[in-house]
Amino acid sequence: MKILFLFGLALIVLGLLSLVIPIPHNERQGISAGGVSVGVQTQHSDKISPIISAVMILAGAGMMVAGKTRT
Repeated sequence: MKILFLFGLALIVLGLLSLVIPIPHNERQGISAGGVSVGVQTQHSDKISPIISAVMILAGAGMMVAGKTRT
């Protein structure tokens, strides 16, 4: 069950990183008629909700405990 422990550790690391690092995404809005295209491209950087990050951290801790006790 060492794999469960390592997966839990990875989930905790991802949960902690999601609290700090924003995820960039691009959005394009515009119209196109024939061969002509007019539009605006914007870039946003949003962080994941702290509730989702907390769930990831708690799930990772639970997986680590379950992986450690079943060895």
